[in-house]
Amino acid sequence: MRRLVLLFIVLFNFAAFAQNAEYSIVVKDIETQLPIENATVFIMKTKQTLLSNADGKVTFMLSGSSSLEVTQTDYEKITLRWGPLKPDMFVVYLKSNNTKLDEIVVSKENPQKILQKIVVNSRQKLSSSYRLKVFVREFFMLNNKYSYYNDGLVNFQFTANQKKSTTTLLVEQNRSYGLLDTDVSEDLKGYNLNDIMENYCNLKYFDPLLDSKTRKEYDFITRGHPNNKNYYIMAITPRDKSKKALDTFEVIYDPVKKLIVEFSIIITPQNLLQVEEQTKVGSKNVTRSIVKVNYRIDGENYYLLSSNEEIAYDLILKDLIKNIQVRNNFVTTFFNRQNFTYKESDVFKEKSLFNKKNKVMTNYWEISGFTPTDEEKAIVDSLEFKL
Repeated sequence: MRRLVLLFIVLFNFAAFAQNAEYSIVVKDIETQLPIENATVFIMKTKQTLLSNADGKVTFMLSGSSSLEVTQTDYEKITLRWGPLKPDMFVVYLKSNNTKLDEIVVSKENPQKILQKIVVNSRQKLSSSYRLKVFVREFFMLNNKYSYYNDGLVNFQFTANQKKSTTTLLVEQNRSYGLLDTDVSEDLKGYNLNDIMENYCNLKYFDPLLDSKTRKEYDFITRGHPNNKNYYIMAITPRDKSKKALDTFEVIYDPVKKLIVEFSIIITPQNLLQVEEQTKVGSKNVTRSIVKVNYRIDGENYYLLSSNEEIAYDLILKDLIKNIQVRNNFVTTFFNRQNFTYKESDVFKEKSLFNKKNKVMTNYWEISGFTPTDEEKAIVDSLEFKL
């Protein structure tokens, strides 16, 4: 009898230990004590990647123990051993890696040619066969009111050829919340997920800068990264007299490996003022445009880590003007060189999650890599309540 009791206790303790526990980490600047957004937290055991939100927070579930790697471009990388971590709020402090190397980099080579080499090399590294498990989320606003939200856990299977990568999309789980107009326009149906992922991996955003007809519309300046001696920053801005160029680029890259680490593209308010407003029915007058994309270099592996796109525009209709705002986020939760097997009927061909019925088997958003801010959670909860 005593043996049975002892066996029960052992099994109970083992089951309790094996259960997932929730952990929360807040990443802060050690000097300013301010939260650090978009810090990468990599869980060594599960190979899961998480990004800190605007509050510097990440939340994740884990069974057992694992060391964590915390990185951000502007800070020194740290490895957090499991010992001090407990299932409650834990603050991680990062030290700025400020090296004051933000002076202009002098090179005999034309900066456009340098950019071309970096883009070509990055494309080649991204153009291989592998699989990304990605959490996707989209917020929609109509006339300054949150009207729709969707997210999903999806798999992108990459197939490489000589020119570019193409993707096959399979949706594991997804959910959609909110109320839209009875006449739902294409503008509120979300991004084409295959197109946007292929643009990230084929680096299509850089085509205007590599085109001999349009690259002369930009000024190129390369500086040392002020917080990371291993990286350079290339700032690419439209020339004052340019009539075609609107986008301002910033590219952070590794000059030795010739790989892009991060890029951002914005249209500044000043440049938007130069655009002639369209009045024709069906026209779109852009009021905000932001793209920010990060890549992970992990040994020989190089792949999309995260992205954020925001666009806002006024849609001209016959009797009214609709202001539409869309915010789209990707975060790669897992990278794998092994292809998965699937049936053709499993392939999601509708592109946007708007077109797929809700399929929720687990609380997949809890392991999404994104921890919502209190504001974001309130938005999702309010839209869910409307259903």
